[in-house]
Amino acid sequence: MTGTPFIQANTNGRLHSAHEPSVAPLNRGFLYGDAIYEVWRTYHGVIFAWEEHWARLERSARALHITLPLAAGPMLGEIRRATAAWRAVTGDTGEIYLRLQITRGGGPIGLDPALADRADFVILVQKLALPSAEVWRAGLSLALATTLRRNAAATLDPAWKTGNYLNNILCLREAKARGADEVVITNLAGELTEAAVCNIAFVRGGAMVTPPLSAGILGGITRQLLLEKIAAIAGVPACEATLRPTDLGEMEECFLTSTTRDVQPVRAIDDRIFRVGDGTVAARLKQAFTHYAAEYAQAHPELAT
Repeated sequence: MTGTPFIQANTNGRLHSAHEPSVAPLNRGFLYGDAIYEVWRTYHGVIFAWEEHWARLERSARALHITLPLAAGPMLGEIRRATAAWRAVTGDTGEIYLRLQITRGGGPIGLDPALADRADFVILVQKLALPSAEVWRAGLSLALATTLRRNAAATLDPAWKTGNYLNNILCLREAKARGADEVVITNLAGELTEAAVCNIAFVRGGAMVTPPLSAGILGGITRQLLLEKIAAIAGVPACEATLRPTDLGEMEECFLTSTTRDVQPVRAIDDRIFRVGDGTVAARLKQAFTHYAAEYAQAHPELAT
């Protein structure tokens, strides 16, 4: 595909271009979204937060009763094979995006999980796309979803990182149709939860505040590290709190957190404008996170790609 950036795939140990077919049409990940996944990125060529992401993958697998096809060590080896193949094709020595998707497998058509033969894995490697410095300084524009709510934990728990993203997709579609970059989704109780592919946080009275896991959100690794370690390093108080759209007027800043974006400032949610740029709390957290990731890379040469 001319003009399309090369993406390396590794399907059950077979290395190939991601633009080539690799799973059968009967694969349950394709048919039903019966799958789980994790995404890593590198800092300084080192896979960041490997153990935290793997532990979340194991939790998702237990929740869906999927048996992982490989243990952490062998899977890391397969990721390294895919990464080496990508670098050999592209000649790129920069930072990379890694996605590991595991499906329940294939088999006869039918919802019964017992029809699956064995779990499949697909690893995808591509160049890490980062927002420009201008985009970071300007901040993103978000819109509050009004037609749909976040699916409840009692139905399909957002804490499970699964292949079922239709709720997120439709909410994001609404926000995009209104000219926004991303969406803010509320739960059935009208509480703020998260964006389509990121956790959300705010600054109120100089402190970081983010919706609790009980609101029905994915337990993001970046979010966790900020709450447990990095905010304190930056000298920023951090806590969880139940938040509603009516609380937005109290917030001085807003930012998104995710593996690929780490800390991404938000300039507005609909008509509510927030502080962005240098000198903000988000900027301090971003700087502290960058420093933490650099120290992590230095301490974990075994995760170098």
